[in-house]
Amino acid sequence: MTSRNQYDMQNPLTQFPQPTYPAQVQTPPGTVHKLTPAAEHGEKSYVGLGRMKSRKALVTGADSGIGRAVAIAFAREGADVALNYLPEEEEDAAEVVALIEAEGRKAIAIPGDLQDEQFCSDLVEKAVKGLGGLDVLANIAGKQLAVEKIEDLTTEQFDATFRTNIHALFWVCKAALPHLPAGATIINTASIQAYQPSPNLLDYAPTKAAIVNFTKALAQQVAERGIRVNAVAPGPVWTPLQPAGGQPPEAIPEFGSKTPLKRAGQPVEMAPAYVLLATQESSYITGEVIGATGGMLLP
Repeated sequence: MTSRNQYDMQNPLTQFPQPTYPAQVQTPPGTVHKLTPAAEHGEKSYVGLGRMKSRKALVTGADSGIGRAVAIAFAREGADVALNYLPEEEEDAAEVVALIEAEGRKAIAIPGDLQDEQFCSDLVEKAVKGLGGLDVLANIAGKQLAVEKIEDLTTEQFDATFRTNIHALFWVCKAALPHLPAGATIINTASIQAYQPSPNLLDYAPTKAAIVNFTKALAQQVAERGIRVNAVAPGPVWTPLQPAGGQPPEAIPEFGSKTPLKRAGQPVEMAPAYVLLATQESSYITGEVIGATGGMLLP
């Protein structure tokens, strides 16, 4: 299990819970409080080093999973954070707000559905107003529902997945760019699914491939403004997304076991990649994808 902080040397094979996990199903969008074993977001283990002092960050999907871990890490590194999440995720989001404020940082909670273009525009405006500016955008929210056969994949779900994962990414980036100064960063969230697609994620996997391409194209477009754009590509990560339909129920007990590290990743293990890309330490990195996949290989 995890130690008191992320700097203690440990065996990554046994650092966090390994399969077999208990069988479990949640109703979408899910909650961190029903995950067994509990996910690790860095609530007690993440130790910041002040690398994002006075930065102003917007994080989507910040109530649970990777977004929750990234919001906590950004605050521990010294950033003020605007959090986006669905209204039905208010309870989980309120905990993240409290954790950010416990660090003496500002937390701006902005619930709403990213499938709505007007909300995406309003989200950015509220974040800029609440934070007094914006210089880090972490697009993490995503929709994933496993469907075994194309015949059972509805147009409604296909559209909703693309609107959440791709359309919203475009809308939020477009709204944010006029506010981003030179030195600002955009961090998108791709996936191992962009390179090794699962047959039951026929709508989700293509959106992640598109995010890789979008990231590389936008990075070239805005480089002359001094703005960097990169992505993180997680592998299988233990979040509410998985038992809430992201995986078929029968896949949950052995989730992540086929990676070289033989377990699912934890959200807190994703956060350092986002922190790196948000800071000046990565000043010569743009248009790139950092894999955090437990050893599953990216091209």
